[in-house]
Amino acid sequence: MTGGDDAGSTHGRTPHQGLAPALAERVYEAVAGEEDERACEAIPDDACLDVPGNFSLNALNGAATKLAEQLASPGLVLPWMLGAVGAPSALVGLLVPVRRAGALLPQLAVAGRIRAWERRKGFWVGAGVAQALALLLMIPAILFLSPLGAGVAVVALLALFSAASGVGSVAFKDVMAKTIPRGRRGRLLGVRAAAGGVLALGAAVWLRQSVSEDDTLSPYVALLGGAAGLWLLGAAFFGAIREPKGATEGGRSALEEARAGVHLLGAEPAFRRFVLARSFLLAAQLATPFYALLAQEGAGVSAGNLAIMVGAASLASVLSSPFWGRFSDASSRKVMVAGGMWSVVTVILALSTFLLPEDAWAGNGWGLALFALVFFSSGFAEAGVRLGRKTYLVDGAPERKRPLMVAVANTAVGVMYALAAGLGFLADALGVAVVLGVLGLMALMGTLLANRLPEAETLAAEMRRSSGDGSTGEDRSSRNDPSGPSRPSG
Repeated sequence: MTGGDDAGSTHGRTPHQGLAPALAERVYEAVAGEEDERACEAIPDDACLDVPGNFSLNALNGAATKLAEQLASPGLVLPWMLGAVGAPSALVGLLVPVRRAGALLPQLAVAGRIRAWERRKGFWVGAGVAQALALLLMIPAILFLSPLGAGVAVVALLALFSAASGVGSVAFKDVMAKTIPRGRRGRLLGVRAAAGGVLALGAAVWLRQSVSEDDTLSPYVALLGGAAGLWLLGAAFFGAIREPKGATEGGRSALEEARAGVHLLGAEPAFRRFVLARSFLLAAQLATPFYALLAQEGAGVSAGNLAIMVGAASLASVLSSPFWGRFSDASSRKVMVAGGMWSVVTVILALSTFLLPEDAWAGNGWGLALFALVFFSSGFAEAGVRLGRKTYLVDGAPERKRPLMVAVANTAVGVMYALAAGLGFLADALGVAVVLGVLGLMALMGTLLANRLPEAETLAAEMRRSSGDGSTGEDRSSRNDPSGPSRPSG
C-alpha cells in the first residue's frame, strides 16, 4: 500500500523516471512558471528533484479523472440514464446527496488509519480502482434489471463509489502536500480542472450527437465504460508519483478521531470559521440542479439542451481553472471570497430569467442563450470556491494535523450535503425561486465568513503555536527529516 521509493538524501538521487525528465522539466517550467532556481517550500528536500515529474503525473491524473467525472456525472448523466431506464424519480433525487455526502461522511473514520502509513498514495490508487469497478457494475444493472432494481443498484453502487472517493480525497491532499511546493498547488489544481474541462468539451459534442440520435441504452453503456477506463488510467498515473515518507504517529480509532475533531473545532476558531465558510459556500454547487429545473421549464428537456449545459459548464472549467489557480497561489482566501460573490451574482442572473417574455424560449431563442450564460457563470463560481478552499486547507494545515483537518472539514460538509437533500422537497412546496433565494443567502454568508479568515500561512502558524510547536513550522522539520516531524521541533 505504501509504494514509491525510499525518501533518502538527495545526494546521488536522480529525477523522477516515470516521465521523460526533460519533458517533465519543460512542462513544469511552462505551467508553474519556474525557469530559475526551483522553489521547494513546505516539502522535504529530497522531494525537490521529483517535483516536475510529480507535477506532470498529478496533472495527467487530474485530466483523466475530471473527464471521468463528467462522463458519469451524478448531477447530469446518471439522472438522464435512470430516466431512460424508467427508474422512479425518488431514486433520481438521491443521486447527488448520496454522491457528495457518501464521499465526505466516512473520512473522519479513515483518516487515522491512513495516517498509520508512511506513504499514502496507495490509498488513492485503491480508491480509483474501486470507483472504476463500481461504474462497470452499473452496466449490467441498467441492461438486465427491472427499472426499480436498476435504480436501486445504481444508487447503491454510487454509494460505494462515493465511499472510495472519500478515502482517495484524504490521501490526495496529503500526497500533494508532500510532493508539490506551496505556491504551486493552486496552479496544479487549476491545470487538472482545465485539462479535464477541455476533454469534457469534446465529450459534450459527442453526447449531443449520440444521445439525440440513439434512444437505446448504448450511449450510457459507453459513458460508464469510458469513465471506468479513465479512473483506471488515473490510478496508474497516481501510482507512478514518487512520494516521500511522512509522519505516522498520532493514528487513532474512529471514536478517538471524532473526539479529536470536536476538540480541534473548539480549540481553533480560525479553522472553525473555515469549516463554516466552506459549508455555506456549498451553495455554489447545490444551485446547479435548480438552474437545470429552471432551464427545463423554459426550454424543455432534450438531449441537445443537455449537451449545451454540459458544454457551457466545461468551457467555464477550461477558462476559470488557470485563472483561479494562479490567484489561489497568491491568496486562496481571496479566491474563496471572489468565488462566493460570483455565486451570488449567478443566483441573481438565474432569477432574472423569471422576467423573460414567453417568446424568449421559442426555438433556440435568447432565453436558452441566457441559461447557457448561467451555467457558464455557475461553473466559474464553483471552480473558484473549490480551488480556493482546497488550496487554503492544504497550505493552512500543519503536516501533523493535515489528515485530521481534511477529515473534519469534509465530514462537516458531508452533514450539510445530507441536510441539503431536503431542498428538493422545499422546491416542490414553495418553488425553485425560493430555493435559489435561500442558496443565494447561503453563498453571501459563506463569502462574509471567508473574508474574515486569516491567510493560509497565518492559520498554519497559529495552529503550530497552539499545539506547542515553537519552530517555524512543519516545513522546516519535514524538510530536514524525510519521515516528517515525528518529534517536537524547535
